[in-house]
Amino acid sequence: MRHRQALSCLTLLLFILVSSSASTLGDTCKSVAARNKDISYNYCILFFQANNTSTTADKRGLVVIATKITQAEAANTRERIDALMASGTDKKVNGCLSECRVHYTIALNWLEAAAKGIESGNLQDAEVTLRGVILGIDTCEEGFRKLGIKSLLAAEDATFTAGCSIALTITSML
Repeated sequence: MRHRQALSCLTLLLFILVSSSASTLGDTCKSVAARNKDISYNYCILFFQANNTSTTADKRGLVVIATKITQAEAANTRERIDALMASGTDKKVNGCLSECRVHYTIALNWLEAAAKGIESGNLQDAEVTLRGVILGIDTCEEGFRKLGIKSLLAAEDATFTAGCSIALTITSML
């Protein structure tokens, strides 16, 4: 009988912990959507579904997860840039793509630094780093605008910037 009571108590405690963590994700995404008009609650939830541990993470953990998700997006975008450049596009377009590749390479390093800053409690440096990453991708998009053409990376840049914005918004809430 005591074994059954202990098991029931343990199950209840585990349920409370999981529910609390899941509500952390929901509450955090509500706050992100309220603070950032470009990020909806649903988008934030979908963004974090890319990482299974997000449902049990606290806010600090969510920022680290966001940086990891955006790092993967940056790596994928660099691969796409390489493929576009190899396909023999115009020299000016290749120059723009090359510039974007540089920004995504920098973003990979800076996102790693931001994650380490969050983990160590150096929140101000992490915020500055995340802002710099976003600015770099804005610079990439500006290159296409200067050429007077539609960005070949518009979708990737928008997704990446949204992920960085989520990380930045949560960091500012810590």
